[in-house]
Amino acid sequence: MPANSKPQSGISDQSIVRIKPWGEGDLALLKKLLGDPAMTEYLGGPESDEQLVKRQARYERLTEEGKGRMFKVVHEATREAVGSVGYWESTHHGEEIYEMGWSVLPAFQGQGIAGAAVAQAIAIAQSDGKHRFLHAFPSVDNRSSNALCRKSGFTLVEECEFEYPKGSFMRCNDWCLDLFVDN
Repeated sequence: MPANSKPQSGISDQSIVRIKPWGEGDLALLKKLLGDPAMTEYLGGPESDEQLVKRQARYERLTEEGKGRMFKVVHEATREAVGSVGYWESTHHGEEIYEMGWSVLPAFQGQGIAGAAVAQAIAIAQSDGKHRFLHAFPSVDNRSSNALCRKSGFTLVEECEFEYPKGSFMRCNDWCLDLFVDN
């Protein structure tokens, strides 16, 4: 597995957002994030209402089942939920890992919010101490998410084909962060 460099300090002011556990009242946010064609441009398109309700239930169970964590991203100045970030167990090349994903509403993009939320979620994944490696699989065309991976200390492993959503394959970059290295 790749060695990774230390995340660049100051990539984002972590105090601009707070991540809070995903909960029952967060379906409306999920619909804004994954039910909108513009928000899912790099993810194979929007999910149906039925798919979103099922995803909401999975997000709510994730922590209690000990298989990861999902968070809503709350903007500190407005107290508004502006995105999501999380990590969950997955198998990659026969190895148990955490996979990470994030999304920020368009009006709040480009402000360091995703970077701050990702940094907070990485710290929690490290404290869990369950899996050594955290991977992210942004589309090769998603420049912002690929840049965020690099700035957050992930190491680019390879370009790969990735199934998301189920039954649909896309070209992604496989980024890896060693959670057991003091970042």
